[in-house]
Amino acid sequence: MDGHPSRKTVLRAALAAGVTAPAALMGVPALARTALAGTTATGTAPAPTPACDDGDDPTPPQMEGPYFKPHSPRRTSLLEPGAPGTRLTVSGYVFGLACRPLSGVLLDFWQADANGAYDNTGFRFRGHQFTGEGGAFTLTTIVPGLYPGRTRHLHVKLQAPGRPVLTTQLYFPGEPRNNTDALFDPRLLMTVRDAGGGREAAFDFVLEVPQTPGPGPGPTPPPGGSTWAAGTTYRPGDRVTYGGLAYGCLQGHTAQPGWEPPKAPALWRAG
Repeated sequence: MDGHPSRKTVLRAALAAGVTAPAALMGVPALARTALAGTTATGTAPAPTPACDDGDDPTPPQMEGPYFKPHSPRRTSLLEPGAPGTRLTVSGYVFGLACRPLSGVLLDFWQADANGAYDNTGFRFRGHQFTGEGGAFTLTTIVPGLYPGRTRHLHVKLQAPGRPVLTTQLYFPGEPRNNTDALFDPRLLMTVRDAGGGREAAFDFVLEVPQTPGPGPGPTPPPGGSTWAAGTTYRPGDRVTYGGLAYGCLQGHTAQPGWEPPKAPALWRAG
């Protein structure tokens, strides 16, 4: 480590400030999981998924199982009118090997209903979607039920354009059957919390898609302070001027267009 902040730190600060981060810095690890970290139902943070850390391992595959059906409808909500179950929202990002987001990735989800049964004649609790420009996805569904021999889980297939398919499963922390399910893999644990009578889960996928890493740190500003400039690496305590006002740096980062001090209160404090 060279002492410079990670792109993960910078983007998390930008998201907290409600600032749209530039695409060059969207390649950061475990954003969705980080947002929910430490807030699992058991009060303990699960073991991290393979972290997207500029060349780390991709998300591990798992078996398809006997209940996959092709040609699912395109939709982001699997909720069925009148169907029982606890509402579940799963969100996250899909990255390539250099921690940069992947757009246009197919995600095909399927799962059991609240009673642990799969719909093998129709497409209840089955659906596919594609990631947007920022690599994000959101699925609205229910917490799947249990059936003999398995812990609670979601199935998903992912495919970036022109790349191989990744088939895997996602798991819930704190499930008693996690200890007895032979397929359970702690690297595939979602981060889950209770929210508004339902549950919110997060997971970030890393696909085996080669990428060029994003930009590294830029020049360091002079210690006496300077006019804010994009491409400059700022450290906590650095001072700049922008629009005739003085600002102090709160978090180390490399400045990008759109992260001007008035627009990024998570990064800069006036005065």
